[in-house]
Order: sequence, then C-alpha cells, then structure tokens
Amino acid sequence: MSLLRRIERGSGSGGDPGSSGRPPETPGPAPESEESKLAAARLRRQSIGDPVRAGKSNNYMDLKARVQNKLLSELDQHAMDVTRKQEVREHIEELFNAILADESMVLARSERQNLFEAIVAEILGFGPLEPLLADETITEIMVNGPKNIFIEQKGNITRANATFESDEHVMRIIDRIVAPLGRRIDESSPLVDARLPDGSRVNAVIRPISLVGPTITIRKFFKKPLMVDDLVRLGSMTKEMAEFLRACIVSRLNIIVSGGTGSGKTTLLNVLSSFIPNNERIVTIENAAELQLRQEHVVTLESRPPNIEGKGAITIQDLVVNALRMRPDRIVVGECRSGEALDMLQAMNTGHDGSLTTLHANSPRDTLARLEVMCLMSGMDLPVRAIREQVASAVDMICQQSRLRDGSRKIEKVSEVQGMEGEIITMSDIFEFEQTGIEGGKIIGRIRPTGLRPKFIDRIEASGIHLPPAVFGIGRGY
Repeated sequence: MSLLRRIERGSGSGGDPGSSGRPPETPGPAPESEESKLAAARLRRQSIGDPVRAGKSNNYMDLKARVQNKLLSELDQHAMDVTRKQEVREHIEELFNAILADESMVLARSERQNLFEAIVAEILGFGPLEPLLADETITEIMVNGPKNIFIEQKGNITRANATFESDEHVMRIIDRIVAPLGRRIDESSPLVDARLPDGSRVNAVIRPISLVGPTITIRKFFKKPLMVDDLVRLGSMTKEMAEFLRACIVSRLNIIVSGGTGSGKTTLLNVLSSFIPNNERIVTIENAAELQLRQEHVVTLESRPPNIEGKGAITIQDLVVNALRMRPDRIVVGECRSGEALDMLQAMNTGHDGSLTTLHANSPRDTLARLEVMCLMSGMDLPVRAIREQVASAVDMICQQSRLRDGSRKIEKVSEVQGMEGEIITMSDIFEFEQTGIEGGKIIGRIRPTGLRPKFIDRIEASGIHLPPAVFGIGRGY
C-alpha cells in the first residue's frame, strides 16, 4: 500500500508532481539578501500557531500546502514502510530539498527547518500537536476546535501557540490516533477514548455532540513513570507517609484512591502498584490502558466499546467478573464508575486482598457515598445497609488525592475505614494536609500524621513490618 494511502487518509495530492528524475539538490545556507530577510520576516509573522494570523496573508499556508502536496505526490510513487520512520524522514528530507530547489524558493535556514518539521509532523505524526507532545513540561493538551488549543504546565492552564487549519484537519489527526486501536469515531459514534503509542490517554468528541468542532483532550504521562521518591521530592507525600503506604500494600490492604479530575489519581495508583511484590500475579482492568506496572507477572485487560451494530461491548464489570477466574493475587481497576464497584467489593471480600482502584470523589466520606450509589447502579436490589456492610468489610483505607488552587497535587488525607456503628461507616484520619497560608500564589502547608494508629496495624505487623511510632507522629509533638 502506498505511503499516501496509509498516512494521509482523506487528503488530496494536488499540485504539480514536479520532476522526480533530477537528483535532489540540497542548497546551502540562504544568502543574507533583502529578499531572504523579507521572506524570513514574513514566515515568522505567519508561522504555525500564531493566533493573530487570521485575516493576514495566507502565503505561508499556501507554501506549506503546495510543498506538502508535492511531497505526498512524490512519496506515493515509493512503496515505503511507514513504521520505519527514520528512513521515511530521510527520504522526505531529500524530496523536500529538491522541491524547494524546483520552486526556486529562497528561505532562511531556520525557516526552512521549521517548514520541514511542520510537514513531517503532518505526514508522520500528529500535526500541530507534535511539539506539544514532545514538551515534557506539558501534562495536558486540550483542543477546543481547530483554532483554540490550551495546555497545562505546572498545574496552570494557558493558551498554546498552535492551531489547526480546519475541522477537517483536526479530524485527520483524530483518525490517525484511533485507527491503529481499532476504534472509530463518526456521527453515529461521536465520542471515543483512546491512547497514544506512549500510553497517553486521549478523549475525542466531534459534531454534533461538540458544537465548537472536533475536540481532543490528551492526558500525557511521563515517559519514565514517577516513583515514590519523585512524589516525596515534589511534596505530594512525606517520607513517613510513603513508608506507611508501602507497608499497607505489602500487607495486602484494600485501598481506594479518590480525587477530582486531574488530581493525580492514576499517578498515585501507579506508585502504590509499584510496592506490590514481584512474585504476585496482577490483573489490571482499565477503559484505556494507562497503568505502567513494572512487575513481571502482569495481565492487562482493556474494555471494548460496542461495534457499529451496537454489539460486542466488553465492560469493566465484565472484566472484573472474568478476572476472578484468572487466579489473580491482586486486582487493580483503573477506575470504578458504575456497577463494577459491587463486583470489586465482592472480590475484595472473597480472598482477593490487596486490591486497588480509583474513583472520583471530593473527600473520603464522599467516596463511601459514591460507592453506595455505584453498587445500586449494578441493578441488584440490595438494601443500603447491606451495601454499607460490604463497603465497611471490604475497604481498608482511602487515599484522597487533591489538586490545590496553585496547581500542586498532594495526598490530602489518608483515612482508615474502621467498620460499622449502627447505620454509619466509621472512619479515622491517619494523615492529613494542613494549609498554613498562601505565599506568592503558592499554597503553604504540611502533610502531618494525626497521632492515631490505625486498627489494621496488627495486620501490618503480622506481615513482618514494624512501623516506628514516629511514622504516626507519636512522640514528635504534633
């Protein structure tokens, strides 16, 4: 199959194909003539992503489209494997230089390189998103239609210096993301969850659901997953809390990580999972696989949406039920959202200790309320007290992850689920974040132990782990 048909679905190959018989010419550095300086200035004003380019001359876009179409026309004559990106890139560079020479275009070296990188991103990558994906300081990319792209850096959201050409341009990039995963997006199925090759999570929504045009939300992940030492260094937890959490995981306590959107739940779940001993069999269950476990014995399961006929869907609940037949030592569910919560609780209560999951909630107490609601969503006609008894006996601890107003992320509370008193589930806080003020827009505070030992300390000591009293703030004057 030709490169054009593989990687530029729906894109035309207009323009003069040019002469492919002459050997490629690679012009040297552009002379510092007045014409060169004017061309460079013009391209700087009209570079990709400049938000004020609307209404100005489209010379840059015309040039980019003309060269890109010529490149695609030339590449279509060569059956090449697009998985060998370096080889394809080198071939594109040869053709690119030859086309510029044919067009008698004189560009400054920097502008030539910018044009080349933009075209390569269109052909081999994700277009205007490529530089944003390459920037490791960016944690989230939000595309609100073709002309509005926002990014999150260090917890703050700002507008990005990048735009798409049109709705069709955004759609081509969405298709390029979802097609390799066997997912589809069209008017009959206008929203999709997917992931990039590096594991970053992607959500896309198109018309008629999205009224601003095709939207893309990308939750990026570090190429090298954050470890517990990183979270301590960043102030998300203390050394004492890290020591305590490690002991809880090794002692096979059932833990729920709760928090709001973008609070860092998945990152914390990854860190907690890293404490699981290497000789245990772990089954992970997710909507879009994003957990990055480093143990050897890991089985990763991913849910599946229905096909075009509305059949063939595999839900998280289906996967939780199936995981019980796979002889797991641990079950890790990326996120509980619905009736699978009841199956997860039953798994925790039937010998699958040490299981982990996340859910959206604003506090540990809200987490318990959400668990009740999700259990009711399973369709089982259970009394509320029976559900609460299941929760109280299954869940040992809740870690509340929060994104503070200054963009920092911290474990705000670590709470033990102690049991039932009458109709109420009782809890006690083991660690909590205490805010002491705001300085220069940054929240000042500390994560401190409350001075209470959890009731499950006997289970930790039975695992051969002894935590000194200082971990819980006993004898430290808190």
